[in-house]
Amino acid sequence: MRVIIDTNGFMIPVQFGVDIFEELKRLGFDEFFVPEAVVFEIEKLIKRERGSDRTAAKVARSMMDRCERITPASGPADDVILRLATEMEAAVLTNDIGLKRRLAEKGIQTISLRQKNKLDFV
Repeated sequence: MRVIIDTNGFMIPVQFGVDIFEELKRLGFDEFFVPEAVVFEIEKLIKRERGSDRTAAKVARSMMDRCERITPASGPADDVILRLATEMEAAVLTNDIGLKRRLAEKGIQTISLRQKNKLDFV
């Protein structure tokens, strides 16, 4: 099964100590994707943030190597993710409340952090 990982999904390992790839595999996912819009957001965080947020962004950048990069048309990351998830019939890993609402409206499967220690379907 396919999953697209949002920016804040990549931040989970540093912020909560959860191995997102092991958790996604546990849920049955074996294809991981990252849109270039998310790569761009993470690069912005590395330049802009300080402290633990910057560390989380640097770890996120290194984890992206385990994903296939997708280069769609440009635009805001949430819009790109929504479009790609629909086209690819992929689930999305995100903790972003606004994006989760938009994904639910489109009937797209969403995965989020639960109880601060595991990933699960929303």
